[in-house]
Amino acid sequence: MVFLDGNGLTIAQVSAVARDGEPCAIAPAAIGNMQRSRAVVEKLAAGKAPVYAVNTGVGLLADVRVPPEDLETLQRNVVRSHSVGVGTPMGRAETRAMMLIRANVLAKGFSGIRPVIAERLCDLINRGITPVVPARGSVGASGDLAPLAHMALVLIGEGEAEFEGVRIRGAEALQRAGLAPLTLQSKEGIRC
Repeated sequence: MVFLDGNGLTIAQVSAVARDGEPCAIAPAAIGNMQRSRAVVEKLAAGKAPVYAVNTGVGLLADVRVPPEDLETLQRNVVRSHSVGVGTPMGRAETRAMMLIRANVLAKGFSGIRPVIAERLCDLINRGITPVVPARGSVGASGDLAPLAHMALVLIGEGEAEFEGVRIRGAEALQRAGLAPLTLQSKEGIRC
């Protein structure tokens, strides 16, 4: 078992999970850090001050305040709008490595997401659900937003995934694996 805490992940562990099927989980010590940063985001979301991607739009809509009742819709739409990759999908091992590394980064506790997001990435890996992530196309200064958005689509029951050797809808893959889609909350769509 590879435990993710945001600090100690090695290349050998990434390979063991991505290629060899070693299971993974979020380290218990990381949960507290994630919960503390999530509490800050929840406080900001409930406050009156506009905070980018927490209670405002993104990009050109960064100055537009989003009403509390629309924050979940905003997060879902952020993921959808960044899912703009094209071409041949990345390989299974590469996608699994991306998921593991993302879960590890989230485990640091700096992103403000709920622990369930990182835990669900581990669930996908452990149950053999591999999101279909196009190898071409990206958004953002670091170039990772489009691939991560395609990964996040499956978390919310959208997009496509490979499961048991078959490419199917993300919602169906989750259902077959006994998982429910997540509803993203403030800031989670831009951080997944």
